[in-house]
Amino acid sequence: MKGMQKRKEVKRVLVIGPSETRSCGGMAQVIRGIRESAYLSKEFKLDSFPSYIDGSLPVRLLYSAYAYIHFLFRVNNYDLFHIHVAERGSTFRKNLYLKTAKRAGKKVIIHIHGAEYLAFYDGLGRWGKRVVYHFFHQADRVLVLSKIWKKELEARIPMESYKILHNGIDTACFASAASSVEEYQHSFFMLGRLGKRKGVYDLIDAVELAVQVNPKIKLCLAGDGEIGKVRELIAQKGLGKHIALTGWISGEEKLRRLKHAATLVLPSYDEGLPIAILEGMAAGKAILSTTVGAIPEVVGRENGILVTPGDIPALTEGLLRCSSDTAMLKQMSKKNREKARGYFDIRQMHEQLAEYYREAAGVFPVKKGEN
Repeated sequence: MKGMQKRKEVKRVLVIGPSETRSCGGMAQVIRGIRESAYLSKEFKLDSFPSYIDGSLPVRLLYSAYAYIHFLFRVNNYDLFHIHVAERGSTFRKNLYLKTAKRAGKKVIIHIHGAEYLAFYDGLGRWGKRVVYHFFHQADRVLVLSKIWKKELEARIPMESYKILHNGIDTACFASAASSVEEYQHSFFMLGRLGKRKGVYDLIDAVELAVQVNPKIKLCLAGDGEIGKVRELIAQKGLGKHIALTGWISGEEKLRRLKHAATLVLPSYDEGLPIAILEGMAAGKAILSTTVGAIPEVVGRENGILVTPGDIPALTEGLLRCSSDTAMLKQMSKKNREKARGYFDIRQMHEQLAEYYREAAGVFPVKKGEN
């Protein structure tokens, strides 16, 4: 009938990316959140497909080959594919998934996460850039984490299909990690893959300088990556009483460690929109980070301190300010809880993602009261 809206059809969506259980990092957390979303599952049938696991190079290569072969037998079971992508090998592997899905007449969304994606693209030769160009143009939507990423990618690969999707977290979950600023003012927490890109060596150098002024400063480093090298450096500098190294943590242990700090620190050289910063905000922590990626869109003077990557004196000053200015920390704590709930709650992310699913798949929601 004229004016009647198209009925909602339940569409099957396959979310492709790193394993939720056998890989670390923010991308796996995002995928888990999508698969478990009560909001999205009301309208879409969601499954996740692990295309990658952490491990040695032979393990990763063998698993990637196995996963793609397995995917070939499942491609016709789904209507829409949501492919999560990072830089380097991830892009070229996911290009195979996209081509296979498009040959089968399916709709595909690619979701760019990699913190170093822009540098990766800029460093490619002519052939590599052509592959990425066609990869993006074959997708029905390309999701990016922030306004600045959208602008930067449009300058390199002009298209109209870019859409912004901010990362989101379950802000209610992190309320339990809120704590007294006065009690933990001298304590800092960092979560991420330990290595140069995350600025962990700069942070250790800054702690070495800061404890000469404030010997109460404590830092908890949580993450995978170059753990042995980091442990050795901490020992060489005699910082064992000031820096705790936990390895990768999650769940209740992450909440417990986060609760025992007043400031989340992440002095990275490259980032997208780090999940760790959003988690710290939701837990009411001040943020000490760097002016990279989407971080300046999220962290300003009212809720954190930003420094230039590699500026160890500025990072040292940030540690000392956070460990001495109680009033500032209280203000930042309040602002961050408000901002996390208002802009980065996972429900808001999933509501926006549902719109992108509908647009890409050609599905329209049924109005309230329709059968």
